[in-house]
Amino acid sequence: MNASPRIHQDVMHPILRKLEGGNRRSIGRSNEVVTDVIANPMFFEAVFSGLQSDNAVLRARAADAVEKITVRHPEYLRPYKAKLIGRLARLDQKEVRWHVAQMLPRIQWNQSERQQVLDILMRYLNDESSIVKAFTMQALADLAEQAPELRPTVLLHLRELTAIGTPAMKARGRKLLAKFGALTRRSTGRAKKRCSRDLRR
Repeated sequence: MNASPRIHQDVMHPILRKLEGGNRRSIGRSNEVVTDVIANPMFFEAVFSGLQSDNAVLRARAADAVEKITVRHPEYLRPYKAKLIGRLARLDQKEVRWHVAQMLPRIQWNQSERQQVLDILMRYLNDESSIVKAFTMQALADLAEQAPELRPTVLLHLRELTAIGTPAMKARGRKLLAKFGALTRRSTGRAKKRCSRDLRR
């Protein structure tokens, strides 16, 4: 991805104009912005800068667009690691939080950074929004796939939230626990095969 020109804070980039107007219940022209950035990656920096806007509607739509773009291009997030686990993670706007939760596991973190990500997600589990909590459950499961040592902690929380959460959280939790069960069975199967091979040597 080519580096884009530096964005001046006192001048709004034209692509951000597409994310203005209306209220937070609508994504507005967010999908159009996603298409624009997929075609012209140099616009990604401008869209990401919208996450730091003073305008709550713009922040919400920029978060939606960035999350959708990085489903296809997670590598676009690498230059923004510090911001994701810093200022952006501390924002209490629910629309930003549920998108940040989805984005965090798309980055390969080192051990120290993973602990910061885990701490962020643990805080998100206390959010008032059940949507934030549901996406955080998914994010925890995705992070545990990246870092197997986190699985016991993640499983503990998933089981608790599946038992006491909203219907959406319970449904998400059942799917995630079933997936973890399959992963555990595969890991156990591989371990047994290795043990069997070692005994035959």
